[in-house]
Amino acid sequence: MTQPERPTPARRAVLGAAGAAVLGGSTVLAGGTAQAVQSAVAADGEPGARAQGHGHGGYRSLPVPTVIGHRGASGYRPEHTLGSYQLALDLGADVVEQDLVPTKDGHLVCRHENDITGTTDVADHPEFASRRTTKTVDGAALTGWFTEDFTLAELKTLRAEERIPATRQKNTLYDGRWAVPTFEEVLRWAELEGRRRGRPVWLHVETKHPTYFRSIGLALEERLARLLRRYGRHRADSPVFLQSFEPGSIQWLAKLVDSPRVVLLSGAATRPWDFVEAGDPRTVADLVTPAGLRWIASYAQGIGPTLDLILPRDASGRLGAETTLVRDAHAQGLILHPYTQRNENTFLPAEYRRGTDPNAYGDAFGALKRFFATGIDGIFSDNADTAVLAAADFRAR
Repeated sequence: MTQPERPTPARRAVLGAAGAAVLGGSTVLAGGTAQAVQSAVAADGEPGARAQGHGHGGYRSLPVPTVIGHRGASGYRPEHTLGSYQLALDLGADVVEQDLVPTKDGHLVCRHENDITGTTDVADHPEFASRRTTKTVDGAALTGWFTEDFTLAELKTLRAEERIPATRQKNTLYDGRWAVPTFEEVLRWAELEGRRRGRPVWLHVETKHPTYFRSIGLALEERLARLLRRYGRHRADSPVFLQSFEPGSIQWLAKLVDSPRVVLLSGAATRPWDFVEAGDPRTVADLVTPAGLRWIASYAQGIGPTLDLILPRDASGRLGAETTLVRDAHAQGLILHPYTQRNENTFLPAEYRRGTDPNAYGDAFGALKRFFATGIDGIFSDNADTAVLAAADFRAR
């Protein structure tokens, strides 16, 4: 691995703050449960009434580049757990991401997918063996266990596990340590941490498969909007981003709340699933044109493109010529939060890989320097500490 440059004073300050936070620990990080978070909030008063500052100036007040903890600190802890979220915050992430799916009884819980086969110990529960089924979600046939077939009480009997154990073997140490959190528990955690730190805890919240869930009577947007209003995160300057790969979900949310909104964009040749369902022929390639970006800017404040839409990779996996997406999006007043930066060789552009082990760390600092040089406003990172240091280096140059 290439050694980073000698730390600047700003970088040393970041290192010290992150280290002190991690070494100091917290009740959640040390193994506390969602119930502990709920109890602490309950003891301190009702939620929502003291939402911290509604953003303290809004999303434009966040540092640039903004570091978004992707599913928390998923490079170090099983994703979408209170432990992962807490660690991302302690490592210095400016924003922490949640993905939302519903339970059978309508609660919003934090999982990257409604298929929980690979992220929980559900397969070890004989009482749920009969729930294993095959479903078609956004055109893909999937076999496993799904959140919409469990009540919240049933889901709470499961424990979270590492999603890619072959790549992140150390994360398996934490298998079984945390339950699947509800989004309301995360809101309470964020409020508690915000009061403790004296500043708002920013969240980046994604509606997963919204067209599918609306079709089975478990629409996400209204449930999400109710929670945002309850916890005072429904205003234009609230410390939250709402995101979705389906533009229609973002348009729907724009009618319900004023919170900042981001349209996520996958590969250029793909179509958002709500477009597929509606017969809209546009692809992501159409949405990243000036006309497409102008349309997005009519109801959203930002885009979350895959990094390949900004810096495409060639056949060998090396970065090619930069596109005009950053410039074109900024011309429409949109911010860019691309995804995803990870430290492992297997995820890095070829020129930043080091050695032959795909699971070893490569030159993540070099890759981040290149990404930041494009002018992006932030980045989703599985390794918040790495991205925080790289962002500090970039700002101090």
